[in-house]
Amino acid sequence: MTDRPEPTDDIGHVGLAARLLGATVVAASDEAFGEKEHLLDAAPVDFQPGRYGPRGEIVDGWETRRRRSPGHDWAIVRLGLPGRIASVDVDTTSFTGNFPPECRVEACGLEGYPAPATLSGDGARWHEIVPRSPVRGDGHNVFAVADPRRFTHVRLSIFPDGGVARLRILGEAIPDPRQVDGVSIDLAGQQHGGQVVDSSDGFYGSASTLNRPDEARTMGEGWETQRRRDGGHDFAIIRLGYPGAVQQAIVDTRHFRYNASAAVALWGYRPGPRPALRAPDWRPLLPHQRLEPDTRHVFEVADG
Repeated sequence: MTDRPEPTDDIGHVGLAARLLGATVVAASDEAFGEKEHLLDAAPVDFQPGRYGPRGEIVDGWETRRRRSPGHDWAIVRLGLPGRIASVDVDTTSFTGNFPPECRVEACGLEGYPAPATLSGDGARWHEIVPRSPVRGDGHNVFAVADPRRFTHVRLSIFPDGGVARLRILGEAIPDPRQVDGVSIDLAGQQHGGQVVDSSDGFYGSASTLNRPDEARTMGEGWETQRRRDGGHDFAIIRLGYPGAVQQAIVDTRHFRYNASAAVALWGYRPGPRPALRAPDWRPLLPHQRLEPDTRHVFEVADG
């Protein structure tokens, strides 16, 4: 396994609060026992009992002090990618006698980089996307979200206090088109709203890693299918973040040496409903190209 962040957790949904994509915890009411930044850690929870520091036992998560006054604790996250939220995972792994009994999740849409005071004051209109709900300890608390609006920030409230290990926000990225007006960008990149929406196979490695904005450090951080014995070929379909004219394609087989793909070809379709896999609406962008192992290939694309 690797500790590299995984902004896409499953085909079709992006981790909108992935730190790799720019998400951050901008403010919290309290972080006496565990820093708020742990909420967005990409690595699995690694709590080791019996380790103590000046604040008490060292936890791998966000943990507030015991409340002796009315109120509740909260943390505000700026999403790395604005978008429609499909589900929220309030992960309390390793928190057994100190998890919050209840939680609530709200979201707001506020462009730019508002300060914590703005987000906590009258400058933000918060909408409840997960009502106040029971939370169980030492496990995943996954809540479906039906609100179709585009959000930029999320506020997690816990009642009255306690610890949360990780916060995952899955959904559909909807970037601001004004940021790329007249600029050449990676149309398929997750940081620009690209999503892997389908693939033929992901036996050893999910196709959702194909359009991450970072570079893989090992073979385990790429797309790898099982060995085919039927004479066919594998495919992945990426929905671009923005419609555009494709000028260049980068196919990177680095770290794949004895199991690299032998060749690649690319097709695209105009904006609209996705056509069937072999429908004539797919237009050839890059003809069949031989690939080298452990190589970053750059191909010019004629998108007429």
